[in-house]
Parts: sequence; C-alpha cells; structure tokens
Amino acid sequence: MDTKAKIAAPNEPIVTHIYTADPSAHVFEGKLYIYPSHDIDHDGPTNDNGDQYAMEDYHVLSMDNMESHCVDHGAALHIKDVPWASKQMWAPDAAFKNDTYYLFFPARDKDGIFRIGVASSASPSGPFQAQENYIPGSFSIDPAVFVEEDGQAYMYFGGLWGGQLEKWQTGEFNPEAVGPDAGAPALGPQVAQLSDDMLTFKSEPKEISIVDEEGNPIAAGDEDRRYFEGPWMHKFGGKYYLSYSTGTTHKLVYAIGDHPEGPFVFKGTILTPVLGWTTHHSIVEFQGKWYLFYHDASLSGGVDHKRSVKFTELAYNEDGTIQTIEYK
Repeated sequence: MDTKAKIAAPNEPIVTHIYTADPSAHVFEGKLYIYPSHDIDHDGPTNDNGDQYAMEDYHVLSMDNMESHCVDHGAALHIKDVPWASKQMWAPDAAFKNDTYYLFFPARDKDGIFRIGVASSASPSGPFQAQENYIPGSFSIDPAVFVEEDGQAYMYFGGLWGGQLEKWQTGEFNPEAVGPDAGAPALGPQVAQLSDDMLTFKSEPKEISIVDEEGNPIAAGDEDRRYFEGPWMHKFGGKYYLSYSTGTTHKLVYAIGDHPEGPFVFKGTILTPVLGWTTHHSIVEFQGKWYLFYHDASLSGGVDHKRSVKFTELAYNEDGTIQTIEYK
C-alpha cells in the first residue's frame, strides 16, 4: 500500500518518514522508481567496518515526474525472507529484462562474508521474491546493473573497508588482507556479464582499469580520484560513464570509456562532499533531463547512518564532460 507521499523538491529529502540512502534510480513504465537502502534508527557502534549500517529491508519509492509526490510503496524485501543472508542489506540496484523486474542486493552470508543476491517481481514496486542462494562467485557490495541496447547485462560491484573488496585480491576471501601500497595501482571495481536469466554470472568477475589522461593507473594513495565504492554506469553520447565514490575524500567522481568493461579514463568530480561520511548515487535521464540522485545526513542532523535521499539536475558540457555540482 502506498504510504506517506510528499512533494519531491531538488536538494531536499524526497521522503522524511524513514531514513534512506544509496539511491538507485530507474525509469520503468513511464515513472521514476528509486531503490534505496533503508537506514535503521539505532544507536549502535560506528566504525570503519560499517557496523552502524544495520539495514534489514528495502522500500521502493516512485515519482510520476520531478515535481510530483514521492510515494513509498512499503517494504519490498526483508532479510528474514532471504535464506542465505544474515545481516546488513546494503545498497541495492534494480533492472528490467525478460518481462521481469530484478532487485540486486548485498548482504552478509552466514559466515559474515558479503555476497550479492537477486530477487524478482512482476512489478517495479515489488514485493520481490529472493533466490534461495546468492549469485555464485559474487562477493563484496554495491551491485549496479547496466543493461546494454543488445540486452546484455553487466554488473558492477565492490567496496573497500567494510565492503571487503581488498579481501579478495587473490580470488579467495582472506580476512587479513589489506589494500595496495599508496604508490601501487588502486583496486578497481569488479564487472561481470550476467546470464540471460539475470540470476548468475555469464563471465568471471574482472577488475576494471581506471587510468589518468596519460594512461597511468590511478594510484591507491590518490584518494581524490581512486575508486572506493558505489559504482554506477550510464551511457551518454555513445560513451560509457563509470561514476563512483572516493570514500575518504567524500566525492562523487567519474571516468569515461568506449566499452562497458573499460578501460575508463578519469575525468573529474560530479558532486563535492556532502554532509555525512558516505556518498552514493545514481544518474538517470527522465523526461528529457538528466538527474543525479544522492544522499546526505541532513535529515538526522549529521548522523551518518541516518541518511536521506535527494536529487538535483545534472548537466554536460559540449565535450561530454559533466559539470561539477557544488553541494549546498
């Protein structure tokens, strides 16, 4: 049942009755649907492992247009209905294929290792039915799924620190592993082709290369440009745009490539640091304009695990670069 609609406005929380973060925005059936994570109002520990992000379910939001009410369609999937998961349902994404809506989500398995699951529904608003097990070969967090014009779907994923990406450098989970030295190439996000039924990987995940204008890999110590978490893929002017969070420097940045699997050349900053530690976003074209969906911690007065989804218009320069948005 639809609950607590409010008028959405640029740079204001699109809902205020719950805390939301990590918005994945898509146009389905002529509407804008947003798939955020659902922050829980609690006073537990805060640490670099992300224990403060104790989310348990997903709500689906929708808007008829950018000046309309934002509608909360209620809980679409709860962790108690995911057989393999134990806790922490972090940033999700959604995709449409095979006349079916798919929800992709990370959670810790029974051993405390982050995996990526998939659930499906006949409706973009859910409810979603989870598969019995996570996607074989999946790991880490922040799945983002891009469906190419030819129908091939790609999943991008991975996050440092609590997201465990650095624990997988050998291809197996090593709880003692640390990231590369500052001068070494930074770890990139992972990409894998999805099977036609969207339930498994068609190809083995591989690391994406992000380089500077001279072709040199972005270094792990270059915290203004190196990948941290929250990948997103969109296409504009025939080019592929990989955008992501830098984590410690709290920026949203982007790189451009000629193929959905890269390599990608770093181009610049999309959004300057927001209130709160994390930054996570999506980019979508809707009714002839482009929009950036993001979150900050303004609704809670700066409590980083009590965040709120917002949006603002996004613009391109004539050469295809993105105009930097200054957070206010």
